[in-house]
Amino acid sequence: MRRKFLDAEKTEPDLAKGAVDRIAKLYAIESVARERELKPTARADLRKAEATPLLEELYVYLSAAETQVLAKSPMATAIRYALRLWPALTVYLTNGLLNIDNNPAENAIRPIAVGRKNWLFVQNLAGGRRLCTLQSLLFTAKAIGINPARYLADVLVRIAHETDV
Repeated sequence: MRRKFLDAEKTEPDLAKGAVDRIAKLYAIESVARERELKPTARADLRKAEATPLLEELYVYLSAAETQVLAKSPMATAIRYALRLWPALTVYLTNGLLNIDNNPAENAIRPIAVGRKNWLFVQNLAGGRRLCTLQSLLFTAKAIGINPARYLADVLVRIAHETDV
């Protein structure tokens, strides 16, 4: 949601800044939760106490701002996007295991999106499947904190010396 308001700053700088500043306060709460290393239940309690009023304020702000902008402007698009997805945007309040945004998921798939043109040259369907299997292994290792290069080296040595039986 924040990205849409940053895009709208060019045409409606004051309204967009109002939204971005309110969103920044929500991220500040998340920063406090990380610094305190809160458990999921404590994180959810902190969000309910501190983020819920800020989100209510943001909702009122966006609803009022929607009446002040042209219907096809970038700001109107950002506001409609946020209000349409409001239930999904606020679900993180109820569960301390959820992130405030989907940045971890986007960061996980970024290498695949960036390398998409490179994948055109895997030669055939079987090569593509092997590439997918290899990437799955490497990205999973990275996600759980294992050095992918060391993991792959260990797996290849084991495969060479072990049988299927």
